[in-house]
Amino acid sequence: MRTYKLLLADPKGRVVEHPWLLASLRSDESILPPTGKPIPLPKHAKLAHLPGRVPVGVDPESGELVPVTEFELEGKRFKPHAVGAVLPPGYTRTYLPGEVKADGPVLPQWAYTAAAWGEDGPVVWAVHTDRRTHWDPERYSTPEVKTLVKDHLARFPDNQVLKQLKTCALVYRCFTSQNIFYSRDEAGIPVSVMCNAACVGCISDQPDDGPPASHDRMDHGPTAQEMADVGIYHLEHAPGRTMISYGQGCEGEPLTRWKVIEESIRLIRAKTKRGSININTNGSLTRGLDALFAAGLDAVRVSLNSAVKDLYEAYYKPNRYGWEDVEASIAVAHRRGGYLALNLLLFPGVTDRSGEVDALVKLVKKYKVNQIQTRPLAIDPAQYIELARGRGAGGEPMGVAEMLKHLQKKAPWLVIGNFARGLDERD
Repeated sequence: MRTYKLLLADPKGRVVEHPWLLASLRSDESILPPTGKPIPLPKHAKLAHLPGRVPVGVDPESGELVPVTEFELEGKRFKPHAVGAVLPPGYTRTYLPGEVKADGPVLPQWAYTAAAWGEDGPVVWAVHTDRRTHWDPERYSTPEVKTLVKDHLARFPDNQVLKQLKTCALVYRCFTSQNIFYSRDEAGIPVSVMCNAACVGCISDQPDDGPPASHDRMDHGPTAQEMADVGIYHLEHAPGRTMISYGQGCEGEPLTRWKVIEESIRLIRAKTKRGSININTNGSLTRGLDALFAAGLDAVRVSLNSAVKDLYEAYYKPNRYGWEDVEASIAVAHRRGGYLALNLLLFPGVTDRSGEVDALVKLVKKYKVNQIQTRPLAIDPAQYIELARGRGAGGEPMGVAEMLKHLQKKAPWLVIGNFARGLDERD
């Protein structure tokens, strides 16, 4: 029988395994002994310590949960931190790290995954949900990217889109932003400085008592011509799977500027018919989305954490729209024949509750959703557990891996993965 030892970190972040305690897993509010089959720590994944979180181990003889409040290493005693993992693109976590909150800050916005020390090294509780390699981290942040950025900026001097993407590509190392400069695959076009939601886990805008935002929001919305110039160049020069996507993590909600996007799409399609034009959106402004499809949009990725009104609205905190508007936008995408993807912000123990899964299946079947892109929700687990308590559909968690199998069984046409599909990859 394989054993999976508890990982913990010293105050400097150095990770060690506990000599005898087993790792524990968290699913919503429950802490569990190791279950299921973990996988080896993927290439490009990283172990991360969780400051102010007490690691919880499992006694291998009694099965009891044991909080580790003190630990001795090399003759020094200290209060250890819990340890999780941050996964590369293409993986979906199935459990959270087993830990309890003590004194400490709100955790930085990462999707923390349960990790342990196995017989052959570190392991994580996750599934490999998208095996395509075009998002392999080795293809990004290569030595020539700075030169590519400089060359592209020279092509389009003073372009507000590229000014923002330069920061995203070189500072945040955003893959979608870098694709603009590599002229390949899906490339992001940020649009808006405004947002009509106040998502609890927003990566570009946080309240004073929240974690530091991991990105600075763009502060100057580009013109339709600026967006069109960048989009036309990308669609004409990127080979194969070529796509532009309005709406990125470094901005607000793109549909708040749908009229400008509409104009830019018409400018693009007047010059080139190549590739796909997609928007990543909260789906709040149905009229605007419908106008974009009329202009030439062919794909939409609607973000949601739940298909149940109260849990959705508790996380997104919508301003002058509600869940009903999101569903109406999904209906528009279906009626317009666009490629319809859901960007599912997934949280183990909540998203996989039986009632939540039933609501999601109902939505997928009603509007013949083409794809679910699983997106591990990057948030302090304690924040989301508190937010979700008493909200959403009930039922016991079925486990993330089982949830994905259930979705595929109930909707056999559904693509489940992590990355957008180009025109030639769609049914």
